Amino acid sequence: MTTPEIQISPDPATLAEEAARRFVAAAAAASAARGRFTVALSGGSTPRALLRLLAAPPYRDRVAWDRVHVAWGDERCVPPDDEQSNYRMAREALLDHVPIPHEQIYCIPTEEPDHEVAARVYDATLRRLFNPDPGEWPRFDLIHLGLGPEGHTASLFPGSPALDERDRLVAAPWVEKLSAHRITLTPPVINAAREVAFLVAGAEKAAIVRTILRGPRDPAEYPAQIVAPTDGRLTWLLDRAAAAHLD
Repeated sequence: MTTPEIQISPDPATLAEEAARRFVAAAAAASAARGRFTVALSGGSTPRALLRLLAAPPYRDRVAWDRVHVAWGDERCVPPDDEQSNYRMAREALLDHVPIPHEQIYCIPTEEPDHEVAARVYDATLRRLFNPDPGEWPRFDLIHLGLGPEGHTASLFPGSPALDERDRLVAAPWVEKLSAHRITLTPPVINAAREVAFLVAGAEKAAIVRTILRGPRDPAEYPAQIVAPTDGRLTWLLDRAAAAHLD
């Protein structure tokens, strides 16, 4: 098991600042080592605050945006201009405001009406981006994740067959709780990343944060527990309210 680093900030705004500093540092390190920075974004209010910080000085001026390649950890099966789209949120908060080349933004093709086709297309997109050797997984420099109240992360929900996926990079599981399909990176891709960072804020998350970090291991019931990078760093960025039940 990967031992996580837990960073507790006093409030959501300070958490977003900490995440922005870490994003800038990861981008600089990856660009220096490999000439590019690959990141998978997540949706939610905490990531939105982070992306807005990155879109403005001083953080905007500290990133070589022409070396940034942006993907997503998961997406709702809605059009890219839908209010619930993770892509739309990222575009409005960040992508419209920084000079990332258009061809370096890899949207999940939710305009495709067949969710399984959309997953296969995105799988192929990531394989072209990373060109992994046979038997190897794509290796993002950074993957951002959130945490749902029942322990889901990305679109890996309790009991999802995607939790057992060992071949595909991308899956399109049916989420019974939502009566909808979602498109998500699979656990092996998440765990191949050089760094995975959970961004979690709010008192309503305190109980599940404690369960994930301190409770018995049961990834089928609490999917966030499946996140354990095989050769990378795992960080939990929490605000004080979300960390309130930790020892």
